[in-house]
Amino acid sequence: MSEAVKTPSLTGAVSPMIPVLICALAIFLLSAMDAAMKTLVIAVGVYNTVLWRSLVATVVAGAGWSAGSRSTPTVTVLRLHALRAAVVGIVLICFFWGLARLPLAEAIGLSFVAPLFALFLAALLLGERIRWQAIWASVAGITGVAIILAGQFGQADYSQDALLGTAAVLISTVFYGYNLILARRQALVAKPVEIMLFQNLCVAIILGLAAPWLAVALPGNLWLPLVGVTMLSLAGQFLMSWSYARAEAQYLIPTEYSAFIWAIALGWFFFGEDVAWTTLTGACLIVAGCLIAARANPKLAEPIEAAV
Repeated sequence: MSEAVKTPSLTGAVSPMIPVLICALAIFLLSAMDAAMKTLVIAVGVYNTVLWRSLVATVVAGAGWSAGSRSTPTVTVLRLHALRAAVVGIVLICFFWGLARLPLAEAIGLSFVAPLFALFLAALLLGERIRWQAIWASVAGITGVAIILAGQFGQADYSQDALLGTAAVLISTVFYGYNLILARRQALVAKPVEIMLFQNLCVAIILGLAAPWLAVALPGNLWLPLVGVTMLSLAGQFLMSWSYARAEAQYLIPTEYSAFIWAIALGWFFFGEDVAWTTLTGACLIVAGCLIAARANPKLAEPIEAAV
């Protein structure tokens, strides 16, 4: 097994705004994927949706990895891939199970507990210094989410199923916060295509252990939506990995809040979800938080490229 040598590329430096904008685009693609996944989960269940999506994503990412320049990951890097895959597997199962039982915007809103959690994990695990701009950005975003959730919980009559869905989404946020930190560590030792391949492969292997008891054949009319969901997921993963290799996590994490803006639009368009004034007020604060983070002139991480 050959060992990839990682060297910093000083010529690959980009404007500090570029990673933030690219990460925001990744969030949009992943938000669209969430909306499509909700439909699939309702149709065939969360286990089969995530299992088949991971298998298709593994094939697509494997083709891209095989076609390009690549090196065999070290045992240490493989362990990191496996660790993040296990965390991602928990996030996917819990989040999409809850998503099928909650309005799209509400589920996304609840998930914003994760970026605040990850912001301070970045300092604890990555040694990043938390700057005031990042703190104010997160405060603005979390305040916006609190206003939105206060309005929704105050008006809605929740069933037991919805409450369980809320609990599942909240559990997923704890693991997703750790996932954001692992994404930063991964991006510094592996290329985006490699990350996509091994993440989806490991998730497929982990879920595949229960396939004899839980897996069912996907109906023919759902294969095209599944492929679409997979491409959105892969594109989002690629762009996010690219961003996290070039900017500190604390500046990219607040862009997660923009997902709520897309959840409002997608939830209204596809599921007929109403938007309350509290939702709009909170969304404005979320946007403000993202703008604060984008204008903070983040310190760039040196792009890391694998030697051929």
